[in-house]
Order: sequence, then C-alpha cells, then structure tokens
Amino acid sequence: MHIKLSLIKNFVKGVDKTGNGFEYVRNKFPNVSDAKIKEGIFIGPQIKELMQDIQFDEDLNETERNALLSFKRICKDFLGNHKAANYKDAVDDLLTSYKAINPLSGVTLGFFPESLG
Repeated sequence: MHIKLSLIKNFVKGVDKTGNGFEYVRNKFPNVSDAKIKEGIFIGPQIKELMQDIQFDEDLNETERNALLSFKRICKDFLGNHKAANYKDAVDDLLTSYKAINPLSGVTLGFFPESLG
C-alpha cells in the first residue's frame, strides 16, 4: 500500500493545477484540504475511488490520462498478487509517463530495480 500511496502522490503532484482533472479531485473530496490535494496526500479508499472513477479519467488531459493508465497497470500487473510476464514494460511505461507530467519531479522508484531481478 505504501508504494501505491507514493505513486498516487507523484501523479497528483504532476497534474495541471489549473486543469479539469485537478478541479475534479478538489470537488470529489471536499473535506480534504487544498494543501493535501496539491501534495497528493490520500488514503487507500480515496485512491480506489479515483481509480474506478470514469469521470476522473475523462477530465484529465492526454498526458495525465496516460500516466493514470500506467499507474493502474502497475497496480494490476506488478503490485497485485500475481506479477505479469511483461511487468518490466509496465514499470518503464510508468516512469516515462510520470516524467511526462512532471519532468522536474525527479521520480525515482528505487524499489523497482531489486524487484525486476
């Protein structure tokens, strides 16, 4: 779960703060402060809600949507109970898409290299 929290935090930090996707998150979780949303601080059930929310997907721009799809793929193919045969591709896609939404974030996922063994 900690890995998912870290990944969603990096994702939300990269979302355009003036875009529809960010505004949707603010409206979806009105009891969460703007500061927490900007920093991507969520709890497990909130992450699950966002991942299942079709409207959230539609409100994101193309680059953000690709990053969200990569996040969903990592959750399914790498962080789930069974590791997919092509999980290395999923990790590469995630890193690429996260850098596209926030090139200055310096996303480093140090826990992946040992797992890719």
